[in-house]
Amino acid sequence: MIVLDGTIVGVALPVIIADIGLDLTDAQWVNSLYAVLLAALLLSTGKLADRWGRKLLFQVGLVVFVGGSILAAMADAAGPLIAARAVQAIGAALIMPSTLSTVNAVFRGKYRGAAFGVWGAVISGAAAVGPLAGGALTQWASWHWIFLVNIPLGAAVFIAGLLTVPETKGAKGRPGADVDGALLSAIGFGALVFAVIEGPQLGWWAPTGDFSIFGWQWPAGAPVSVVPIAFAVALVALVLFVLWERHREKVRRSAILDLNLFRLPTFTWGNVTAAMVAVGEFAIIFVLPLYLVNALGLDVMGAGLVLAAMAVGAFFSGASARHLAARFGSPGTVLIGLALEVVGVAVLALLVSGTSSGWIVAIPLVVYGLGLGLASAQLTGTVLQDVPVDVSGQGSATQSTVRQVGSALGTAFAGAALAVALALTLPAALTDAGITGSTATQLADTTRQSAGTTISQLRAEGSSSSLGDQTAAAVTALSNGFADATRWSLLVATVFLLLGFVGALVVRRAAARSAAGGAAASDAGAGERG
Repeated sequence: MIVLDGTIVGVALPVIIADIGLDLTDAQWVNSLYAVLLAALLLSTGKLADRWGRKLLFQVGLVVFVGGSILAAMADAAGPLIAARAVQAIGAALIMPSTLSTVNAVFRGKYRGAAFGVWGAVISGAAAVGPLAGGALTQWASWHWIFLVNIPLGAAVFIAGLLTVPETKGAKGRPGADVDGALLSAIGFGALVFAVIEGPQLGWWAPTGDFSIFGWQWPAGAPVSVVPIAFAVALVALVLFVLWERHREKVRRSAILDLNLFRLPTFTWGNVTAAMVAVGEFAIIFVLPLYLVNALGLDVMGAGLVLAAMAVGAFFSGASARHLAARFGSPGTVLIGLALEVVGVAVLALLVSGTSSGWIVAIPLVVYGLGLGLASAQLTGTVLQDVPVDVSGQGSATQSTVRQVGSALGTAFAGAALAVALALTLPAALTDAGITGSTATQLADTTRQSAGTTISQLRAEGSSSSLGDQTAAAVTALSNGFADATRWSLLVATVFLLLGFVGALVVRRAAARSAAGGAAASDAGAGERG
């Protein structure tokens, strides 16, 4: 439910943008606020899950999440929708670490690898099937149903959870509540993603417009944009967070993040890898629906079917990942998966154009989906393989946090790359089509601000639009320009997936050393007993 809700919105975004008047920044926040709040809260809720009980937080989170879904379905403007997504994120933050830490606590021995494999396959499959579900619900019902569908799902999961999920807790913790740590992590992660999202709109250094929030305004005439200030706040808050968590450890007080976990090489490098991969994966999920619907002119169901190619690959490879892991090991399987992801996205970047067939786009997405299933199914178990059960909530929450920060940054980086690229590609494409002057400037600006929805509107209006006989030429030019900008966003995603591949190489070496050390310790213990 949580991962599905992070991706199901993507394919419906063009319809939501047109229906309630979102701009590109609003659209990014509909996706990113969910991810950034989830990331900001996961460390705190992971700690609470260890202390209060993982099943309890799981059930409470379900109720909050479904409540947020109802509010989102009722939203009729950008503000209420974004606020409802925030409520969903709070519920998701209660659920996510509870699920993963329960798996980590309950399953041991030979069942452990299979359990993590199933967990990872469901995660990757849900991420891939989200666009198809979003397309079907939006076209055959309305976009409101991408949220309403969570009501029956949530009820079923709540009842099944009561009957089947055992209650588990961590060891009795140290005294105190780490409120300061929770606030610092939330401020740091929130300011970081805000800066990346708002950079193209507000200016990376010099302000390009007014910015206001909760009645407070940062004027366009200020000497510096609010964006570098937000970057500075993020840096200071995250540095203070690390220093504060070290202080809590030194005075033996409860902390939301056990920094000793980062002494485990598989945990540290596995999280770095997970973050890089999440950036790449969610950059793709954000930009492709906009390209398919606006540049290629597909309806939301058609776009969902194209994106379902990822689900086909992910479900197939996710189910077979544990068999590959038995031969190549989990870290080796992650490497194979990431290699397939990189190849799939790189080929896709070469194929996108304003006139590409949807089925041509789907072919490399199958390859990408195969890699997604392999990498996601095995990376989680690798990250947590050396984490003690007593702190599995914190370990799981940390792993989920870096994924969510990565997903938020993926949406942000993709949106930023798309906005920057559109500012260059749209005017050039319109000039090539013979459309210049104020008309071209206005067309380029409105297309960029609307995340491409202007193209769909012009296509629907035809020659009756304000452009008259030039409408067809404008649509073609804008589609080509949007496709070129999409290519740049996909190349950004490819870079992060490559960084994840490098991280996975380090993880494989760390896992091999950990396994060798464990075997040596076991042999030494057997020798002493002998």
